[in-house]
Amino acid sequence: MLREYGISQDEEVRIHIGRVVLAGNLTTPADHKGIVLFAHGSGSGRHSRRNRYVAGLLQEAGLATLLFDLLTEEEEAVDQYTAHLRFDISLLADRLVSATDWLAEEPRTSGLAMGYFGASTGGGAALVAAARRPNLVSAVVSRGGRPDLAGEFLPAVRASTLLIVGGDDDPVISMNERALVHLGAPVKKFVIVPGASHLFEEPGKLDEVARFAADWFTKYLDLPAERKAD
Repeated sequence: MLREYGISQDEEVRIHIGRVVLAGNLTTPADHKGIVLFAHGSGSGRHSRRNRYVAGLLQEAGLATLLFDLLTEEEEAVDQYTAHLRFDISLLADRLVSATDWLAEEPRTSGLAMGYFGASTGGGAALVAAARRPNLVSAVVSRGGRPDLAGEFLPAVRASTLLIVGGDDDPVISMNERALVHLGAPVKKFVIVPGASHLFEEPGKLDEVARFAADWFTKYLDLPAERKAD
């Protein structure tokens, strides 16, 4: 159940990763207790209409969000022609991990439980990053994602994971079904949204995704045991 949580603070941030600087939008509703990082999919970024819409509904549910670009503007320009960086799961996961570490050290967000919302290839990157930061990330939601691209990292995932796929997205359904078998998360679930395509552009379908995600994060987003013991 989505409910409105007061006034949100929205600010643009810069995340320094080695020589690379990535831009992001950090939104913190009043009384938030957790934050969701968005891992955008193929050829997408922080201005993605779909992810911004889902982020807005998560904010209404009382969750802070960080939408940021996994690629620089220069890399995006190259990737528009080559389409190779969007499938470089190692690179995308490295940057997601760095953003996670940044949030863990940032005073405004350091005490928050963290989760990932991944779309398309970002779903694979989110699972790799979750496997690499089990002490920080407690929940993952994948929308039309490619969890199969997480490969050998799948058994190492400990974050509660929800995989959401459109009912008309047959190839991705099969990919998610196979990945679910190897996923090591103690809590995991696969949901098919009837009548939805890969981008969930049909009326009301993205709202269904947002409801599933909000319910999942509300239920499973919590500080991992290692951080509670600190």
